[in-house]
Amino acid sequence: MVYFQDIQRWIIMLSIGILTALIGCSIVITIDIFADIKYSLLRKWTDHCVEEKNNCLYLPYLLWVSLNVVPVLIGSFLIAYIEPVAGGSGIPQVKCYLNGVKIPRIVRIKTLICKAVGVTFSVLGGLAVGKEGPMIHSGAVVAAGISQGKSTSLNLDTSTLQFFRQDREKRDFVSGGAAAGVAAAFGSPVGGVLFALEEGASFWNQSLTWRIFFGSMTSFFTLDMVLSVYRGIPGQLSNGGLLNFGNFDDATYAVWEMPLFLLMGALGGVLGALFNHVNYKLTVFRMRYITARPLKMLEAAIVAAVTASAGFLMIYLMDDCKPYGNGPTPNPIQMYCDDGEYNVIGAIWFQTPEQSVRSLFHDPPGSHQLSTLGVFFIIYFFLNCWTYGLSVSSGVFIPTLLTGAAWGRFIGTAMLNLFPDHELSDPGKYALLGAAAMLGGVTRMTISLTVILIEATGNLTYGFPMMVVLLVAKWVGDIFNEGLYDIHIQLAGVPLLGWDPPPLSATIYASQVMSYPVVTLTPTETVGNIVDILKSTTHNGFPIVDPNNEGAHSSRSFGKMRGLVLRSELIVLLQHKIFSELYGEWEGKVDMSLFRMAYPRYPDISGIFVSTTERDYHVDLVPIMNPTPTTCLHSTSMPQMFNLFRALGLRHMLVLNDNNEVVGMVTRKDLARFRVKHHGGGMENVRITEEVQ
Repeated sequence: MVYFQDIQRWIIMLSIGILTALIGCSIVITIDIFADIKYSLLRKWTDHCVEEKNNCLYLPYLLWVSLNVVPVLIGSFLIAYIEPVAGGSGIPQVKCYLNGVKIPRIVRIKTLICKAVGVTFSVLGGLAVGKEGPMIHSGAVVAAGISQGKSTSLNLDTSTLQFFRQDREKRDFVSGGAAAGVAAAFGSPVGGVLFALEEGASFWNQSLTWRIFFGSMTSFFTLDMVLSVYRGIPGQLSNGGLLNFGNFDDATYAVWEMPLFLLMGALGGVLGALFNHVNYKLTVFRMRYITARPLKMLEAAIVAAVTASAGFLMIYLMDDCKPYGNGPTPNPIQMYCDDGEYNVIGAIWFQTPEQSVRSLFHDPPGSHQLSTLGVFFIIYFFLNCWTYGLSVSSGVFIPTLLTGAAWGRFIGTAMLNLFPDHELSDPGKYALLGAAAMLGGVTRMTISLTVILIEATGNLTYGFPMMVVLLVAKWVGDIFNEGLYDIHIQLAGVPLLGWDPPPLSATIYASQVMSYPVVTLTPTETVGNIVDILKSTTHNGFPIVDPNNEGAHSSRSFGKMRGLVLRSELIVLLQHKIFSELYGEWEGKVDMSLFRMAYPRYPDISGIFVSTTERDYHVDLVPIMNPTPTTCLHSTSMPQMFNLFRALGLRHMLVLNDNNEVVGMVTRKDLARFRVKHHGGGMENVRITEEVQ
């Protein structure tokens, strides 16, 4: 039986990789087709108005605004009205889920549809977004659905894979789905495994590592195969995922450049911290004032119009012309340039952000003026900051890479102007490291991000300098604030536990952190009492204690601990009326299949009818309770509790006194809202205040 289940795990992971890749292919092919039509139309009308000299430039401007606003409104409608949890990149939500926190609707099929369709419209709408981040969320949803063998949204149950209908198994598959999403997005199967390890799973084991790697490789291979057919080169496995940085054939760097790389890492950390701070203020403003759905759609439309306006003004007001053959994009515009030349700024704007990133990496030296790069960086920095957090499906990876590539290319161009004859003055190299520094400063990822970027470049030469700038960017950024994902997780009020316990918490004990009094049950309870408790509380776990509390040694104890029963288990018992007075007809039928059939959407207690006669019946909780729940003594230190929650993915822990009596309960919320402040040698424990009142 165990061997058969292990085979099923591998088959499920194979399916996850294939389906995740197919979703990625659908997104990228749709964007390629419609983006080419959009920018070809804009180029045609812009060049027509300039050539005819009939002062009709307002027409391509209005066309650009319209082609931005309409898709963005569609994408925003999907998020604002149909599935709000599909907004953003989804990485913070997946990170919370893998950390052991249940977030409603995060892995439903409706979320997947809104995420995939929404990010397609967001990119086509010209927003400063990328399609790669949502691929991680999409892979997680695919994994959650396939591994359960059922879909409550579609009212479909195959009655298979029931063994995997439990939180631990489902979380392992979601880790694999997130890794498959990274592999499909960046062509980085190893980076996907490391991403799931660094940013996702609370606990890890070797067999899980191999399965996740297998799923990531499957996703990468499938996507390469499909895209090779789409691009007319079937069988050529060199497409490199949805994002491909291209080949850095002449990759070189010298020892004397290392101080400059360190400075670029520090600059990336400062700019990333500034980005996170500004975005934090914007998010708080949105949470307070932009709460109505029409307002959310209006803000998204305004950002789309402003993005088109900023691009048009740059193209119209700035003079940066280069001859054809000097690295133009698929849709270059001439604007006011001479014959045989194209407008460099238009080449940056008239394409998707992914194509712009490759242009900054690989355009020949001298392709961009310092003024062009500087102005574009400032404008795109604030557009990127404004866009993340809108009511649209969007990723922050690509626009952040583009922002960093702009200032990195600026530094590289300045170096080229200072040392024109030096062979190592390559602007593309600095654009790559600037992109890495900026992304590291915003997300604070290190190991997985380094591997992802190395695999995306297809060249190990820049592995060491990228590692250096990412580490420095993280260290410098951490001086000012946390990473972008962690900030949004805190604003959402999710009790996410970090890697390490709070500082100076070694002298804080369970008795100071726990919640009490605790709602307890006895091994045999009346139906009426269970129903009343479930309706009057929102707790998910209830300690089972001895009915005789006369021997309690403390006024705060609730009896000797016998076990723990979950709310979901009590609801299933009530739903199927498994009462002691009726137990004869259920003899031998009360097993785990009852609970797995209801997983993961258990009925609400308000929808369960219990008659007056049944309220006097009894329920024997001993067969279903967990007789050995995770417990700790009241004198257990906070770091010990924290490590148990973090490593085991716990939701709650019983606190006992020296006589094995229940005195309280510690939940994730208790730990997450607990902070330790150090004031001039004194120490006091405080509760987190709400960021948004």
